[in-house]
Amino acid sequence: MAAARVLLLLSGRPESASFAQSVCGRLGAGPGLGPWPTYCGLKRGQLLLSDKPFPGASARLPLQRPPFCPFAALDQQPRPPGTELPTNRGVDLGVAIILQTSDQAVLLTRRTRTLRVSPNLWVPPGGHVELHEESAYPPMLSWGLPKYHHIILYLLVVSQESQQQLQARIQPNPSEVSAFMWLGPDVAAAVAATEDWTETPISLSQDLPPSVLTMELEDDGGTRPLALPISTLLQTTPTSTESTERVSTGTKFALRLWLQHLGSVTSGPCERGAHVDPGPTKEEQNMDPLPPNQGSGKPSA
Repeated sequence: MAAARVLLLLSGRPESASFAQSVCGRLGAGPGLGPWPTYCGLKRGQLLLSDKPFPGASARLPLQRPPFCPFAALDQQPRPPGTELPTNRGVDLGVAIILQTSDQAVLLTRRTRTLRVSPNLWVPPGGHVELHEESAYPPMLSWGLPKYHHIILYLLVVSQESQQQLQARIQPNPSEVSAFMWLGPDVAAAVAATEDWTETPISLSQDLPPSVLTMELEDDGGTRPLALPISTLLQTTPTSTESTERVSTGTKFALRLWLQHLGSVTSGPCERGAHVDPGPTKEEQNMDPLPPNQGSGKPSA
């Protein structure tokens, strides 16, 4: 079995996070959605989480799970025969970057339809940390038993470059990304306000544009502009396994925190090309602040 990436400090002793149990639940979270303030630290490529302060804890950050978290549901009901989950696996760790431009927009990418996990979803760029939201896939029990279980760390990177400058250097991976776009605060607020797992009809504000400009990847490696209806971004998680194009639940959580950040800071000059703030976590989570980015290299999506 691979080394555990996520450890929980329970009664002062580290334990590997179990694949079959909700991390939020193990840390004492109640039946609600959260977020719950969680102490965390990074040690030898492992993420340590606790509901109490511990030596080496670098931050106290919000931890949240989606309303339809299958692990929370499994914790609260008897498991029928034949629903055993893996016992030799832990919880994996992923990182997503909220990249903020100088003109206050953030980058989202659309996962390709061919991916086995979370196809056709709009998410921030990111991936696994091999040296290293509570997030699950399938995301709800009505889709089947979960096969993947992650804690996602959301990191805020604030750049001094505009979206046009950054877009000129972005090199999406066509095997994972089919399109990308930049969201401003107004559209991001509308997306973040949608509630997943509800039957509430979508009502469009008169102040919102009817569509958002996206850049869709073509087979030859180029891109073409596409006007994506704003209603697509306001879709909620379906109860069936349809790969409906929408913004992921964890991304909405991260967008809400980004908007809170925008409302609480005053823009000022930066010494370097970018800086990184600690992000939230979701069952999807947050981690140490990284040293300032020198702005070199090419962003990838």
